[in-house]
Amino acid sequence: MRVFITGAGGFVGGHLVEHLLKQPDMALHAAVFLPPGQNPRLDGQPVSQFEVDLRSADAVRTILQAVQPDLIFHLAALADVGQSFKNPWETLENNIVAQINVLQAIETLRLDTRVLVISSGEIYGAGDPSGIPLDENHPFRPTNPYSVSKVTQDMLGLQYFLSDNMPIVIARPFNHMGPSQRGGFVAADFASQIAAIEAGKQDPVMYVGNLSAERDFTDVRDVVRAYHLLAVHGEAGEAYNVCSGNAYSIQYLLDTLLGYSAVSIEVRQDPTRMRPSDIPRRIGNADKLRQRTGWEPTIPFEQTLLDILNDWRRHMGIEPNAGPDAGAE
Repeated sequence: MRVFITGAGGFVGGHLVEHLLKQPDMALHAAVFLPPGQNPRLDGQPVSQFEVDLRSADAVRTILQAVQPDLIFHLAALADVGQSFKNPWETLENNIVAQINVLQAIETLRLDTRVLVISSGEIYGAGDPSGIPLDENHPFRPTNPYSVSKVTQDMLGLQYFLSDNMPIVIARPFNHMGPSQRGGFVAADFASQIAAIEAGKQDPVMYVGNLSAERDFTDVRDVVRAYHLLAVHGEAGEAYNVCSGNAYSIQYLLDTLLGYSAVSIEVRQDPTRMRPSDIPRRIGNADKLRQRTGWEPTIPFEQTLLDILNDWRRHMGIEPNAGPDAGAE
């Protein structure tokens, strides 16, 4: 099977590549933003890399004509919610135009290609005030430019299915995290500060934003398993939430990470880290995904956090360790 992955050099893309390389009969091709040799998650792997700006319709069409993929994972997107407030058009243009170019190229070339489009649980906004987990029938209520771009990607996937009978499946992941995630995301931001403090590169003070918000977190390694299952077994034209069904407060996330460090760290709130629109609680319902594919998350929340912290410790040049409370559930 010829598989084409956009955004393969990124956080989720790198984990997806690792997962797919363990599967039989997969020929992997990747669209990357940086040239080959500058993508550490891909370099040295049996993956054909194509440096391409997905906003160029001609470039996308040329690559897809060469690869003739059986399956596309369209992961490429700007995913920083905070940054989307600072530069809304950059996020909207990048995320929408790239997807249009991929789908239009498939149509123009008359390829018989299945596509997994990555939307987001952010499209649901604040969700149900009662706290009921959100299923795929919940109305869209985007609260930031990033989620507006994802609503558009979601609906474009549906439109090309309806208008062109294109076999498109839509994934709506809620918050996901894991090793190799970099700045701009809460667990990585906290873990990087703790590792920097342990390495003596930062004063023993952590700066945080809103700690009361609750989110549905899933390990990225479980998320990419879901993507693979949906790409192969998902029903075309349908959308599926990818989430754990559990809500964790940012305070608990922070306390868990701090519990893995023997260093005494002061926590201070930083007003600049507060978002213009922050949602108190969002939790998803992944029953539809489970019923279709049998998927279940397997990696505990606390283990994910320890793996993230140890990844940052390596990045800071210090030895990973389990920490005083490792394995706490």
